[in-house]
Amino acid sequence: MSEKLHIRVLEKEDLHFVHRLFNDESVTNYWFEEPYLSFEQLKKEYDEQLRTDRLRRFILEDEAGERVGFVALYKIDHQHRHAEFAIIISPDYQGKGYASIATDLAISYSFSILNLHKLYLLVAKKNEKAIHIYEKAGFKEEGLLKEHFFVDGQYEDCLIMSLFQNDFIK
Repeated sequence: MSEKLHIRVLEKEDLHFVHRLFNDESVTNYWFEEPYLSFEQLKKEYDEQLRTDRLRRFILEDEAGERVGFVALYKIDHQHRHAEFAIIISPDYQGKGYASIATDLAISYSFSILNLHKLYLLVAKKNEKAIHIYEKAGFKEEGLLKEHFFVDGQYEDCLIMSLFQNDFIK
């Protein structure tokens, strides 16, 4: 693990932090979601997560133990060995290189621990900073979904990007 950042399993005491992230419009717009998640719903989702192997959620911590973000693997498909990757860096900690480190840690976990064949993600076409981070980590563009999400009164295009285990191992 990086000395600067590490990932750990999401615990119940992290839910207030995650709740703040998922109710911050500056964060959720990039996830194509409205900032509307009750704490009770988040607790329910946490309890449901404990009973599924199709989801992994992690907290990102810096060297001082401060929560700086959230990483998730959604829709884990063990038969076809793929999952959707998602990341949020808290607005207070953006611009410090954490997204790149966290992405690398999640990729390593996905391919080395879960033995996935493929990770994929959706990213707003206009989110050039995120696309740069994903490309630096090895993700490649697979396609474009035109006018796929409705955000702030307009439709947004998004890219589908993916990374294969074989490319990661090289």
